[in-house]
Amino acid sequence: MTSVIGAFSILFVSKSFWNDGKGAWRDNIFVERLWRSIKYEEVYLRAYESVSDVRASIGSYLDFYNDRRPHSSLDGTTPDHAYFTPLPLRLAA
Repeated sequence: MTSVIGAFSILFVSKSFWNDGKGAWRDNIFVERLWRSIKYEEVYLRAYESVSDVRASIGSYLDFYNDRRPHSSLDGTTPDHAYFTPLPLRLAA
C-alpha cells in the first residue's frame, strides 16, 4: 500500500508548484489541511490494488468533500454551496 500512496504522491503533487516563494506558507495551510482530510478520511481506511484504484477513490472522495461534506469553517455548508451560491445583491439607495 505504501508504494501505491508514494506513486500517487509523485503523480499528483509537485512541491515546486506549491512553494513559489510568494505567500507559500499561507497557501500550504489550506493544502496541508486538505491532504490531512484525504489521508485520514479516505486513504488510510482503504487497501488499494493499483494506482488507478487510488485515483478513482480519491476522485470520489474529493467529489464528496466538495459536494456533500459539511465544513465547520463554512457554517456547516459545503464548499460547492458556498462558492456557487450567488451573494444577495444590495439595492442602491
